Amino acid sequence: MEYQVISKKDLKDWIYGLCKDYIIFAPVKGEEGIVFNEIKSIDEIYFKSTNSKKSPKGICFPQMEKLFSFSKEDKIELFPIEVKIKKRIIFGIRPCDAMAFSALDKVFISQEYKDTYYIGKRENTLMIGIACTEPETICFCTTIGGDPASKEGIDVLLIDIGDEYFVEVLTNKGKSLVNGISYFKKANDNHIKLKEEKINKAREKVKYIDITGLKEKLDESFDLPFWDRIYEKCIGCGICTFLCPTCHCFDIVDEGGKDQGERIRIWDSCQFPLFTKHASGVNPRPTGKERLRQRILHKFKYFVENYNMFGCVGCGRCVKYCPVNLDIREILKSLAGNGEIK
Repeated sequence: MEYQVISKKDLKDWIYGLCKDYIIFAPVKGEEGIVFNEIKSIDEIYFKSTNSKKSPKGICFPQMEKLFSFSKEDKIELFPIEVKIKKRIIFGIRPCDAMAFSALDKVFISQEYKDTYYIGKRENTLMIGIACTEPETICFCTTIGGDPASKEGIDVLLIDIGDEYFVEVLTNKGKSLVNGISYFKKANDNHIKLKEEKINKAREKVKYIDITGLKEKLDESFDLPFWDRIYEKCIGCGICTFLCPTCHCFDIVDEGGKDQGERIRIWDSCQFPLFTKHASGVNPRPTGKERLRQRILHKFKYFVENYNMFGCVGCGRCVKYCPVNLDIREILKSLAGNGEIK
């Protein structure tokens, strides 16, 4: 690992240089809050952001994506979508969101059937992260194995230490973004001390939740009366899943006429009544009880069994934006036997 620093006044010039070879996605402030968009100007970047409202997972797993088109004349013909993906950088991604891509990789890459649509974008995407020196009150990354300065999935990590950013170059791809650039200087002992102080203070601010034994408790939780009570607050809007950086449920629809059309993949949600409804009309998850239970068990039991990691990164978006204040942290504490639902 290489330790360097770059002044804040030089940072924009560095990004400007990267724009010549890469498409840059960065946090920008819009009418609906902070989101990750492709930037056309360095001045669009919103450096004061903590976490974006909508996670950057859509950069590699778009909310709507055309898979192929088709036509029918004498025979049915399929026409693949040819997309030339220019190398991209996600600038300013937070450690929890970078960690979320590791979860998505498990689903779309490490399976027997690999998702070529996701892989093509993912392999051409580098990540320049910014550590969370000012976590929000809804953050709980340390509970699930994350950290305000987690390095997982990040190529270059920036840590705000005042007038400069402390720079950790973490991968060979990251080296290609930094090496030979005059803006970067070698970090000294004072820089390292400042960095450690910043991160330690950030860790103290992150709310740790005691979920010791959660997985074991969930193994026996399927028929608990607990689910009959907790789901009543949920209105099934799905905002928790759409804003979640690790949720990956999707539907596939065909649009067009009888002679030609397109097959499209769109995000879906396990919280929607139609998500599991069969063509016969049978629905194995007929009420909000079964749907909320599925969300919790998927993230903290099934995902752990399948991939040896939580399907949650503790970003807190589902806490912050839930319209009925259904707090997943309290659910987890209660299930683990270490607290009660408020």
